[in-house]
This record gives sequence, C-alpha cells and structure tokens, in this order.
Amino acid sequence: MRGVTRPSSAPRSPTPEPSKREWFSEVIGRTRFVVLIAVVAVLLVSFSLFLQGTLLALHTIWDSWNDTFTQGIASQQGRLAVEFLEIVSTMLKAVVFYLIGVGLYSLFITPLNLTSALGVESLADLEQKVVSVIIVILGVTFLEHFVRWEKPLDTLYFAGALALAGGALVFFQRVHRGSGGDLGQPQAKLRARQDLFEHNTEQRHIEDHEVEMAEQATVAKQSGRVDAGEGSG
Repeated sequence: MRGVTRPSSAPRSPTPEPSKREWFSEVIGRTRFVVLIAVVAVLLVSFSLFLQGTLLALHTIWDSWNDTFTQGIASQQGRLAVEFLEIVSTMLKAVVFYLIGVGLYSLFITPLNLTSALGVESLADLEQKVVSVIIVILGVTFLEHFVRWEKPLDTLYFAGALALAGGALVFFQRVHRGSGGDLGQPQAKLRARQDLFEHNTEQRHIEDHEVEMAEQATVAKQSGRVDAGEGSG
C-alpha cells in the first residue's frame, strides 16, 4: 500500500515590513504625546489659580462680614466690590489656562466630549474661545480701576490702552471668523453634551456621517458656495 503523500502547504507570504519612510512617519506622529507635558503644566497652573481664587474668596468674605459687624456696613463701600472683582478676574484667568489645557489634549491626544460641547475642535476654535475670555478679563480689570477711581487721568489712560487691546482682539476674531473646525455641527455638539452630562462619557466618538458633512462643508467653503462662518457651527 502506497503512502498517501500530503500536499505540501503553500508557502506563506512574508509580512511586508514597513519602509524606512513609514517608520519615520510613525515616530514623528508619536511625538504628539510631547504635548502632554504642556497639558499637565497648564492644568496645574489652572488648578492653582482656581485654588487661590477660592482661598481669596473665603478670606474676602470673612473679612467683609467681620468688618460689617464691627464697623458697620458703611465700611464696605467701594472696597468690597474691588476685592470681589479681583476674585472674578482670578477665576477667569484660571478658565483661560483650563481651556488651553483641555483643548491641547483633545486636539493632540484624544478627542473629548467636553471640547466638542464647547465648540473647540481646532486650533482656530481654541484661539477664539481664549480670546473671548481674555476680552472679558480686560473688561473686569477696567471695572476694578473704575470702581477705585483714585486717579481719573490714569484711569482714562488705562481705559484707552484696554480699548486698543480689546479692539485688536475683536478685530482678530472678526478676521478669523469661520476658520474653525468643520466638525462643529450643532447636532454633534448636542450629542457630545448629552454623552458628557447624561452618560458621563468623556471621550468623544467621531461618526462617519460627521466626517462626510465636514468634507462637504470644506468643499463648499473652498468653492465659495457658503459663507465662511457657516461651517464652524
């Protein structure tokens, strides 16, 4: 009885090794995690400002009520408003650093529902949000000097300087209006807010139809069929 010869198995095709260019591109792409250093540093600054603002608020509230009971309500005229405005200014500065930290993390590491709900889906969107908060900080800072009203001429000069700075920032916003991310459709923002606040889901999932709508919006912008401000939601 002859032995049955088994068919020799076909040789497996070797797995193609990545080229040097692909390997180098992979390494370059992984360098995005260096942004984590900036994210951690900026968030630490933000948390520090929030903590300092909280301690300042508690100290101010304690001193104000202590002076009210000992010296009367007349002792709080003018000074109390300035101290509370300083607390607001500190908190707004903390918000600026917080937006930068979470924005950089979402743009370079992992997309978050938080940034999508806030409308921060590109560097241009992040710039717009930060500039908006800075303008509010400028207004609060001027209000502090206005309430003090110690040197009217210096206050006038200060108002002029803030007006120039604020006007430049507003002009910057007008020029860059609509240059943000195309994924900022209203329905995507609403879904991100629902996932974040109702389902406690931090990481954001980008669906296929959102990418298709973003591509259509980009093509429409380039062809001039829609206004530049419509694509960013």
